[in-house]
Amino acid sequence: MITIDVISRSIINNLQIGFPLSRQPFAAVAEELDISEYILVTRLQTMLSHGFLTRFGPLFNAEQMGGGLTLAAMSVGDDEFDSMAQIVNAMPEVAHNYARDHTLNMWFVLATETADGIQAAVDKIEKQTGHKVFNLPKLEEYRLGFKLKLDDAGAIDTVPLETSAYLKSGKDKGFEPTKDERAVITATQEGLPLTQYPYEDVAKSIGMTEVQLINHLTTMLERGWIRRIGVVPNHIKLGLKGNGMSVWNLPDEKIKTIGEKIGSLGYVSHCYKRPRNEPEWSYNLFVMVHGSDRSIVNKRVEEISQMLGDDNMGHEILYSSKILKKSGMRLKT
Repeated sequence: MITIDVISRSIINNLQIGFPLSRQPFAAVAEELDISEYILVTRLQTMLSHGFLTRFGPLFNAEQMGGGLTLAAMSVGDDEFDSMAQIVNAMPEVAHNYARDHTLNMWFVLATETADGIQAAVDKIEKQTGHKVFNLPKLEEYRLGFKLKLDDAGAIDTVPLETSAYLKSGKDKGFEPTKDERAVITATQEGLPLTQYPYEDVAKSIGMTEVQLINHLTTMLERGWIRRIGVVPNHIKLGLKGNGMSVWNLPDEKIKTIGEKIGSLGYVSHCYKRPRNEPEWSYNLFVMVHGSDRSIVNKRVEEISQMLGDDNMGHEILYSSKILKKSGMRLKT
């Protein structure tokens, strides 16, 4: 049994974005946090092994590299939920998978190397599970990115991150990785090693120099292929237990204006326009709202409802009850 003390909180708060691309990055971060490199690496190992962090390393953007990305859902009976989750999680195309309190109770993100790979993945899941998959791709993005913030008392909340101007512009979207870039992606997609010289160690494993590897990672960040390099906290285990995916039925002609307004709210981490799937699914705006408990999320969703007025033609909150998988994009090795 471990606890998240002031040192671990400081590591989580400061290492979610901006991990250095330098020869001894852990030493540089440790100096900024006024702790030793040994303590930093040991704490990261402990938090990863106990599930307080789900991974550490680059977070890749499949769409920006010409791949496909979508949110999908299934309705699975309680008696077969675990076996169906195993089937879904075994697929490398599944980047994230959550159990949610709803008739559609399994929600997963598919990330594929090519845009047409999404439908192939959906077909495969339907064939292997025998269940219909609701494919709900992102049509427009109004907010993406959030950072957990833990205070000295251990209370937790979110701080939204701005989508970079590069990603907003869509520059170089669809530019496929070279052979060397692909090697870098496959070598780092499961995370960076917790060693004194992590980039040198990765570089040696794929037959390039440390400088070459760092240059590739720098270029990928600039292109938006990598959203960020850092730790990925397990927000549920850390105490952010009120995680509601609110879904809204809004007038199509107003959704962009409304989406941008909702996306600017400080407690919203993700805000997307997605297609309806009638008659089972009538919602066209997805808004992730977080809080330390469900009562806070309920209050924040009610604030959004009041703000929408008559434009709100119906909404629900789908709470996440369990993280089934959280690995990020995977290229086939």
